[in-house]
Amino acid sequence: MLPPFVIIRNEGHITGRLLRRPQHHNGADPWPTFSPARTLAFFSDLAALAEPAGFTRYLAPLRKANWVVYAKRPFGGPEQVLAYLGRYTHRVAIANSRLSGIEDGGVSFRWKDYRHHDKQKVMTLKPGEFIRRFLLHVLPDGFHRIRHYGFLANGRRAAKLETCRRLLAVPTPPIAVAGTPDDYRDRHHRLTGHDLRRCPCCGGTMVPLAPIPRSPAGHANHRIDTS
Repeated sequence: MLPPFVIIRNEGHITGRLLRRPQHHNGADPWPTFSPARTLAFFSDLAALAEPAGFTRYLAPLRKANWVVYAKRPFGGPEQVLAYLGRYTHRVAIANSRLSGIEDGGVSFRWKDYRHHDKQKVMTLKPGEFIRRFLLHVLPDGFHRIRHYGFLANGRRAAKLETCRRLLAVPTPPIAVAGTPDDYRDRHHRLTGHDLRRCPCCGGTMVPLAPIPRSPAGHANHRIDTS
């Protein structure tokens, strides 16, 4: 969870004291209240939270706690922070760089064995099992990987971001103009580091000569003389 949280006073100052106890600012309470309409399920040791009184008692210590407020400028700038967070919020189940081969009816990929001192190993799965495991990371209908709250909420995001930029003296970024879509080979190279234009044997640059037509059923494949 990455909650954007900031309190802006009328004079434009942001104070750590208010951030430590946000529930005391203008009577606002950031903690949820129990509602029977919520589709919550509690099991085992948490079964008592299904009752409104138990749920309220569980949140009581959190309401009294001070929030830890500590922020400093990142060494590499905000771009580095966004890139770091983006690797977690926008990553897929498995990166292309971990795939090591597809052959003999199996998909091979590298994985880290944390039980044996983070040793790198290779696992091979049948295509159906590989796809099944990959789809376990796809969210069901109605679920969202990222929900925006605070000044990033969809309601008045543009106006609130403009207020933040004005208080921080940050210029409004220019609107990006959509350019020509990347060639699939350039996109593959940028994402994986593997250049499809390079010959896997000699490392030279491959030049397209002509398309290879599909062979009719029962006929031998066409051969192109490159001598």
